[in-house]
Amino acid sequence: MKTKLTPLYRRALPKIPLHIRAIVLMVAIAAPYQTLGNPIVRTKPYEQEFLITAYYSPLPGQCCYVKGGLEADKVLNGQGIAGADQTPVFPGMIAAPKSYPFGTKISLPGLGTLAVHDRGGAINELGNGKHRLDIWAGYGEEGLARALAFGLQRVSGTVYPNASRQPTVQFDLANMPAPIDELKVYFVEKDNLLALRPKEGERGLSVYLLQDHLQNIGYLQHRPTGFYGPETSIAFQNFLKDFQVDAPKNMLSETSAAYVLAARSRLHARDPFTEYIDPKASKDAITQAQRTLRFLGYYKGRTNGEYDDNLFASILKFQQDHALVGTASDTGAGRIGPLTSKSIRGMWNKLIVKSHAGRHLDRYAIDQHIEKNGQRIAQFLGTEYTGKQVQLLQAELAALGFFPEEKINSVFGSLTEQAVINYQLDRGLISSRSDQGAGYVGPATLRSLRKDQRNILYDIVRGQGWNAL
Repeated sequence: MKTKLTPLYRRALPKIPLHIRAIVLMVAIAAPYQTLGNPIVRTKPYEQEFLITAYYSPLPGQCCYVKGGLEADKVLNGQGIAGADQTPVFPGMIAAPKSYPFGTKISLPGLGTLAVHDRGGAINELGNGKHRLDIWAGYGEEGLARALAFGLQRVSGTVYPNASRQPTVQFDLANMPAPIDELKVYFVEKDNLLALRPKEGERGLSVYLLQDHLQNIGYLQHRPTGFYGPETSIAFQNFLKDFQVDAPKNMLSETSAAYVLAARSRLHARDPFTEYIDPKASKDAITQAQRTLRFLGYYKGRTNGEYDDNLFASILKFQQDHALVGTASDTGAGRIGPLTSKSIRGMWNKLIVKSHAGRHLDRYAIDQHIEKNGQRIAQFLGTEYTGKQVQLLQAELAALGFFPEEKINSVFGSLTEQAVINYQLDRGLISSRSDQGAGYVGPATLRSLRKDQRNILYDIVRGQGWNAL
């Protein structure tokens, strides 16, 4: 892509998907080509062979990053705000070698006409007569999916020098497919819905995951598509209304994500009581009803399994609060029949979902604490990497008992590789030391390390309080 790729893929190309490996191999062998003598000034359109890749603008809250984290992807792709000439990114922007002045138009068959407004450390003229180009593919997960699906393409295009007649830019991002399957290999936040921020109008794996949850808890009627359209919006807003969640209605926030996860965890929960409650009900059923009504704040008597005046009054108060009966003489007053049972179960379930959502939010707060304090492993790592991220990896492996603390040195060498392998074997991420990915901190390993770190701190908070962090 636009900056030096060697540190990302130098470790072990077999661990990278084939189309990415092809891109990297071509970029890795590419060397800047300098034209001897004075450069040729062209005034007429001409044909040129290109090797083309695509790049994107990373956003916070993505499901996946090609290097494992937001900042690492910014290093690879640039900040994603503007091109090298400060033109804001737009569909049809392209990065080209320095021999192509800004504003140069290039027509590419099947893609359209694009304009040069960007550069890149690996975007050069190659010695084999081909020139490298990099097409901006959009924002976030959809842009990343386009860039990955585009891969490396060999195209013969027409270059329109600035001194020649200039065609208009004609380019539609919709012509570049963005299959969400391309993202799955990088899906670090697979088990952490609170880290994702899908919005109305977006496409991506985060949207797919939200839809999957909404469908399972009964709010979305169609299968997940990966597109946050009107049906998903309605389903999501209905969920927020039913569970009285105070959160944005057009996007997933950490609060709404916590409630979605909590609601899904309740799918197979047992009912609080299995019989209708009246004087003839069993003692066990009455006991369960007393406990449930106590949890809801309606019953203050003894949990003795007896249907008495106290229980009658508690049921009646619940029914009146929920407009199920008017007075004690109404039919069904003070007894739990079908309608009252349904209403009690609904309120009971919502309160438990709220409680479980709070636990998810506590875990999210721990994630935020880890990131704020610079303790988060935020990218994929392998041998020959050095620096702060490697130090964090070694420190966490040491805390988990897989790395000698006195050997922490910020260098991913053979000792760190063996520690990663031992960790992967212990967590069932690989089955043998010869498995693909052994010794490399890729998506599954990074996901597992983050989960372990989160759970350790969560146990500390539950036992000692937040001041213990």
